[in-house]
Amino acid sequence: MARKFFGTDGIRGTVGEEPLTAEFALRLASAAARVLAPNGGTVAIGKDTRVSGYMFESALEAGFVAAGMDVLLLGPLPTPGIAYLTRSLGADLGVVISASHNAYQDNGIKFFDRQGRKLSDEIEHAIEAKLLEPAITKPSELLGKAHRIDNARVQYQWFALSTVHSELRLDGMKIVIDCSNGAGYKVAPRVLAELGADLVPIGCSPNGKNINADCGSTHPELLQATVKGVKADLGIALDGDGDRLVMVDHNGAIVDGDQLLYVLATERNRQGTLSGPVVGTLMSNLGLEKALGELGIKFLRANVGDRYVLEMLQQYDGILGGETSGHLLCLDKTTTGDGLVSALQVLTVLRESGRSLAELASGMPRYPQTLVNVRVAATPDLEAGPIREAVQAVEAQLGERGRVVLRASGTEPVVRVMVEGENESEVGEVADRIAAAVKTAA
Repeated sequence: MARKFFGTDGIRGTVGEEPLTAEFALRLASAAARVLAPNGGTVAIGKDTRVSGYMFESALEAGFVAAGMDVLLLGPLPTPGIAYLTRSLGADLGVVISASHNAYQDNGIKFFDRQGRKLSDEIEHAIEAKLLEPAITKPSELLGKAHRIDNARVQYQWFALSTVHSELRLDGMKIVIDCSNGAGYKVAPRVLAELGADLVPIGCSPNGKNINADCGSTHPELLQATVKGVKADLGIALDGDGDRLVMVDHNGAIVDGDQLLYVLATERNRQGTLSGPVVGTLMSNLGLEKALGELGIKFLRANVGDRYVLEMLQQYDGILGGETSGHLLCLDKTTTGDGLVSALQVLTVLRESGRSLAELASGMPRYPQTLVNVRVAATPDLEAGPIREAVQAVEAQLGERGRVVLRASGTEPVVRVMVEGENESEVGEVADRIAAAVKTAA
């Protein structure tokens, strides 16, 4: 059964439009409390830097307290930090108020269980079923209480530092850090400074409306220019909620999630600490699969979405996976995608190998890949009619020289057309051909 509100990464939409209203957030909290903690418990709530976060924080707090749960308010903190504190503070569930890489006009709500992992589809179905019922208010003697955790940020900083060797130092390394004016704007610079890096911060001045605005992992152009301009050793970009990582080498070239996954996998393989397969997604570059295969490292593809990467890693006892976009999972270090922790793992490889980021990433060839996002009012049938005919024609043309991935986004009203192959111009031309078929059918 399809979920009505939950997508691949929680509930997301435009603030003020259903379902992203204060009234809905209150009902959602009440529904989640009845499913996950019917006899009371504790919930940790954190957010990114969007101005609407204040509204949703208050609404969720009211819904949980009325349903008999105690609330721990963590304030602005990266999504993985909220997952960590959910575990370390002994909360029954965690809630993140964020729309990740979207503009400030959007927001979202997503949940973690007490282990700091995303909820299963079954639990999300159960919460949606409870949304059909009115929110509850328990008797006064059973109401919850709310507490603000003033040192939440510091606790997460020390956790991030604990994921690397205590001997790791970044003295003499000039790093440009772009926090997308988002949730990591304080913790990421402070952790890197603690390790001795010479920092050039950008995208670290949030005002509630500039999150992800021409900065961060989805807009790395400023980072590229700054790295070259200040002659830095590398650049680090997070997204608005801090769970996504993209890096830039000293030449100003982007090193994406596939390349970073290659760097981490090859080093863990060399050290003998890599267990299970490496897991990517349907969108992962073919070059990653081939490069890992040459090293005898098994590579599997999950559906798009870090929750599906996580599920496959758990199924096959793997520890390393991720997406091209920069959602990387290092399960030997933490339970969820964490941009800062992933960056620290890459920096460790750089320091221990004595090689540059450009050198380490060069071992993975990148096949030309074109991604076209087709905005649609309603998702058409992607397996029938002119769309299917266009895809079959392109697949026949490319043969074993490439592949096609066609999928509806779980977070935006778009259909994503991805074509990958040996010839860049051919890839672009056939991707446009499929995109035209999608537009016609939408």
